[in-house]
Amino acid sequence: MAFPDIGPVWLTLQLAAVTTVILIILATPVAWWLAFTRSRAKSAIEAITALPLVLPPTVLGFYLLIFLSPTSPLGGLWVEVTGTTLTFSFTGLVVASIIYSLPFAVQPLQVAFEGIGRQQMEAAATLRASPLDAFATVAVPLALRGYLTAGVLSFAHTIGEFGVVLMVGGNIPGETKVISVAIYEHVETINYRDAHILSAGLLIFSFLVLFFVYAVNRRFPLRVG
Repeated sequence: MAFPDIGPVWLTLQLAAVTTVILIILATPVAWWLAFTRSRAKSAIEAITALPLVLPPTVLGFYLLIFLSPTSPLGGLWVEVTGTTLTFSFTGLVVASIIYSLPFAVQPLQVAFEGIGRQQMEAAATLRASPLDAFATVAVPLALRGYLTAGVLSFAHTIGEFGVVLMVGGNIPGETKVISVAIYEHVETINYRDAHILSAGLLIFSFLVLFFVYAVNRRFPLRVG
């Protein structure tokens, strides 16, 4: 039995991997600030970072399409610098995926940092550790479960996204045709066999991700400082 083209699978894995790495880097300072700030802007920033959870993907994809288009300041600058567009490109998919999966990285890290508390960091400071040293040697190890959860959920969420990637990237083989778009194309062409294979793969993958996250949360309870 012939299997569907694995091109979309490989492209989706690349997209999820790149997105997850960038998200963890970007989400760390945001989550740290949200965990300890007393600013009145905290609620607004939390709402902004969580917006992709409730905003319809087509709405988010529509505004990202406008924001990344060659006629926008960012899209126009990108065209001038690289000679390519952000829309309908792999780079554009990465940008869109980062925004779409942002809450899945920020929220687990914020919870983990809040669980650490200030006492651990203050203790490190009394030992003359710089803020960066204290963060790297104290906060990160204690927040490891949060990082693990954030990475797994961000990767899995990017794997399954459809509306945003279709709006921003379209359906270009080898460039923007990810698994979810390939499934949609198979259904449109009444190729249910290949649609079943890809869909079943995503279903099993999603179950394993959730099973892993719940198992880790039970195995390693949050350590409170």
